Amino acid sequence: MKLAMISFTERGSRLCRNLSEALEMQGYCCEAYAMKKYAEPHQLIPLTKPLQEWTGEMFEACDAICFIGASGIAVRSIAPFVRDKTKDPAVVVMDEKGIFAISLLSGHLGGANDLAGVLANLTGAIPVITTATDVNGKFAVDVFAKKNRLYIENMTYAKEISADVLDEKPVGFYSDFPVLDQIPEEIIPVTKEQVFEGTNGMAVTLYPNIQPFKHTLHLIPKILTVGIGCRRGTDAAEIEQAVMESLSAAGFSIHGIEQIASIDLKAEEPGILSFCEKYKIPFVTYSKEELSEVKGTFTESEFVKEITGVSNVCERSAVLGSLRGRLIQKKKAAKGITTAIALREWSVEFE
Repeated sequence: MKLAMISFTERGSRLCRNLSEALEMQGYCCEAYAMKKYAEPHQLIPLTKPLQEWTGEMFEACDAICFIGASGIAVRSIAPFVRDKTKDPAVVVMDEKGIFAISLLSGHLGGANDLAGVLANLTGAIPVITTATDVNGKFAVDVFAKKNRLYIENMTYAKEISADVLDEKPVGFYSDFPVLDQIPEEIIPVTKEQVFEGTNGMAVTLYPNIQPFKHTLHLIPKILTVGIGCRRGTDAAEIEQAVMESLSAAGFSIHGIEQIASIDLKAEEPGILSFCEKYKIPFVTYSKEELSEVKGTFTESEFVKEITGVSNVCERSAVLGSLRGRLIQKKKAAKGITTAIALREWSVEFE
């Protein structure tokens, strides 16, 4: 997590420095700022621009912001930039004595509740959490989705489910995948054959067309690896079309893609890189030796072997990228582009 911290007083800057060092040791990437007069003594980055301008930049660049000072300063600073709970960074406020750690914005999806807890553990502060599901000790669909890396397809349905949980109305749950833990008592598991009497339910699935409930919230796991092979210089629009057609043929959502994979000869292929950048999908590549060692039955091509040194790129890279998972769509070829899809083994966790 990339975290920006800022302080406004002598005591606050001392705390800011100590916290940034402690968080770095826990794996956070911290940038710690302070007002000019307090920055140098505490080895912090001096604030050289208006606070609101700094806040706007941090909203775009960071996963979280921690204000060490009055909550009013934080509220006024972030107000022009607050947009959407699925996009806003986590915002936490701590007082300069480290007595309270307040989760101010993006408590669940952004991780502000968790960050407030981490800061509280480091300082002995009291974490202040106000989200209703946490206060009532109830199941929270956005927390569940974040923990399992699930894409929330419809935030309106997610809000309806949270409201039903708090109102003690039945909420259905369907999954195409094994469930490792005990399902919370607020949630009613159903199968494809069962009829659910309530209105709202969740479906953990790669197939957005599955509708087990009147209002189905699709929670899509990122567990697909799409393997790609292509001619040098293939346009990004053609790459996108090939991937979309491959997904459509299998009935999958693009939100289920965990990564794109190929041979290392394509590591700098502009079309693939542009497509991945557009959809914020990681791109991984493997050597011909690594691909050759992948076990399985693949669609072989002597021409591909002459060019790359391995008889199949898309299927082998998809399987290798999925941690040697299951090839669920074999090679599809069109306009000099080949695609294949593999599924990583995965289970649902509630705990």
